[in-house]
Amino acid sequence: MMGSGKSYWKQLLAKQCKAGGYDLDFIIEAQEERTIPEIFQEDGEAYFRKAEAKLLRWFGEKKAFVLATGGGTPCFHENMKWMNEQGVTIWIDEPVDVLAERLINEKAHRPLLANLDDAGLRAFLSEKLEERRPFYSLATHHLKGAQINLKYFKKIIRQHA
Repeated sequence: MMGSGKSYWKQLLAKQCKAGGYDLDFIIEAQEERTIPEIFQEDGEAYFRKAEAKLLRWFGEKKAFVLATGGGTPCFHENMKWMNEQGVTIWIDEPVDVLAERLINEKAHRPLLANLDDAGLRAFLSEKLEERRPFYSLATHHLKGAQINLKYFKKIIRQHA
């Protein structure tokens, strides 16, 4: 989910694994030469999701890496199925209140949140999490609460090394 710490953990884990660390949204912005909010506004979510899926499949050619995807990535174009076939997926399951606290000052940079007040943000996150839960639950690993720490991530890496 957005705000769960995917980019933070990607950076830490890439360093731990001595592997490349990539942020799918960042690469899409670089390729498109515009921000994700601009892509959503100019071409719509369907265009973005298609570009996202295409770029994601490019990672099938790489060997060892850590990839942070957008929160919606697993929910479109059978991306979660594909990611599970290619490697290890981890659902970082933070509570809605934690997500809202992290995202409250980032709303302008996130097209799905831009027009929400604080109460609307929490409601949106709760709804979106329930909508995405069936996709997220397909992840190879599910970390929540006290499990979201380097010790658990290292354990997962060791299991799949």
